[in-house]
Amino acid sequence: MVTTSDLTTSIFDAEHTYIAQTYARAPFVLARGEGVTLYDIDGNAYEDWVAGIAVNALGYGDPELVQAIQEAAAGIIHASNLYLTPPQVEVAQMLCELSFADRVFFCNSGTEANEGAIKFARRLQYERGLHDKTDIVCFNGAFHGRTIGTLSLTPREKYQKPFKPLMPGVVVADFNDIASIEAAIGPNTAAVFVEPVQGEGGIYPATPEFMKALRELCDKHGAVLVFDEIQCGVGRTGTLWAHEAYDVTPDIMTLAKPLAGGLPVGAILMTEEVASAMHAGDHGSTFSAGPLVMSAAKVILSRVSRPEFLGHVNEVGEYLMERLSEINSPLIKEVRGQGLIVGVELTTDAAALVKAGYEQGVIMAVAGPNVLRFVPPLITEKSNVDNLIEKLTTILAEAGNS
Repeated sequence: MVTTSDLTTSIFDAEHTYIAQTYARAPFVLARGEGVTLYDIDGNAYEDWVAGIAVNALGYGDPELVQAIQEAAAGIIHASNLYLTPPQVEVAQMLCELSFADRVFFCNSGTEANEGAIKFARRLQYERGLHDKTDIVCFNGAFHGRTIGTLSLTPREKYQKPFKPLMPGVVVADFNDIASIEAAIGPNTAAVFVEPVQGEGGIYPATPEFMKALRELCDKHGAVLVFDEIQCGVGRTGTLWAHEAYDVTPDIMTLAKPLAGGLPVGAILMTEEVASAMHAGDHGSTFSAGPLVMSAAKVILSRVSRPEFLGHVNEVGEYLMERLSEINSPLIKEVRGQGLIVGVELTTDAAALVKAGYEQGVIMAVAGPNVLRFVPPLITEKSNVDNLIEKLTTILAEAGNS
């Protein structure tokens, strides 16, 4: 049973008074973490199946990550991109050597990475002399960010309606529908943005046929193929990059969430052709790629890219899918995902089950109104899966009887 103190109550009172009310927060105040467990200020423990929304790849209190951050903090925390520091170049080299990319642009978030990718793709077409080739294709169910440009590529009425007019030139197609992309991608298409595994849209992996068709259509029409791996990349699916499972290569890949282990970071990985279209002053960022953040990113990339680490993600991810599929509940409609990005589609409201999970000491998230989302730290073990299944079985049984 979760307990709540007067201190927790007072903190929530202050939050309601002083912070813009744009979040529906959990009813506790977190204080610390260890491994895959979080603790609130009242001492309640929660097994974490959200990882800061697919961010905390190494969980909490990882000694190597903590040491790297502490050592970097004793040096230069921020220098701006007017000056070079070694970690920025080292991480860029690592990313290029571990991927298709020739060059990298760093920023501070996934939204910024996708916003930058829009500019990079349109700039490439402009450099080619194709000034009218500006359309961007995205997909139903996509989530690419909340700035005006990326929100325009996130076709959900509840997100978009209050902020219209949005960016023009957006064409929306149906995810995993080849006939739809054949109609949507054409001579005026500058770029196509796609998540190899849709996250916020309900944990839907792309089909191999769909990904292959995207590459072929982009090649045919001279469009830039952009893979948004902000949530599904950096080891989350059991390969370092989610698109590796499809044997299809993008022109641009955007990264963010887990890349610096919890510190704010974004990255745009690109081919030399895309990079060569951008010139000094075309894009920039004050805070990006500081030595503190890049020192953390070095640890994450070196650890997560190891074959044995990725093997662990695959093994535990398969076990999670198996155990979730074994739950005998009429509320479960489907279990789907790859690696440790897994969704459970329900016949009932997922948010209510998340709330019930807090009382069981489990932190879960939703991916749409009726999908439970599991994106835990990548160090999660099979024993943690067993704990989850025991508690989730109880939660589902109680929900079914209510």
